Amino acid sequence: MRGLTGFRLLCAALLGAIACSACASSSGHIPKPPSGSVGVAGSYAIDFLQRTENFYTTLIRRRFNTLETFNDRVLRDHFQTPDAFFDYYADLAQSLAEARFERSRPEVVEVEEFLFENRFIAQVQVRFVGEDNRPLNPGKAVLIRLDRWERVDGRWWIRPSKL
Repeated sequence: MRGLTGFRLLCAALLGAIACSACASSSGHIPKPPSGSVGVAGSYAIDFLQRTENFYTTLIRRRFNTLETFNDRVLRDHFQTPDAFFDYYADLAQSLAEARFERSRPEVVEVEEFLFENRFIAQVQVRFVGEDNRPLNPGKAVLIRLDRWERVDGRWWIRPSKL
């Protein structure tokens, strides 16, 4: 009987560990580009991190189906052209709606990983979490995006995938 109890405890512990690791895991790593990835100088990395942190923290608790967010100067300041902003905004708003975010509003925005293709191009994997808008499915809605950033004239800009 003791052996069976020990076996049950071991199985319960393993199942608990698997469940916890599944909850805490990210969506995986950014696929390495064919040209590989590089390390960059500290000044490039710090500039990049400050710029991306400023942008992604601005997205927290913002509704993406409102004119107030669409007209936000801080958000627009991260895009080199108005068309780049329009494309990114439309794609993100549609993605949040398709992922069934309550009121198209992420409550948590986390940079999961970033990868420098070279000194001037970086990819950022971002996780958006918010309330699920389905009444019979309480819980969280999750969206994982891969954003591309480019450094032009000494400044990091988001480059939407359409451009």
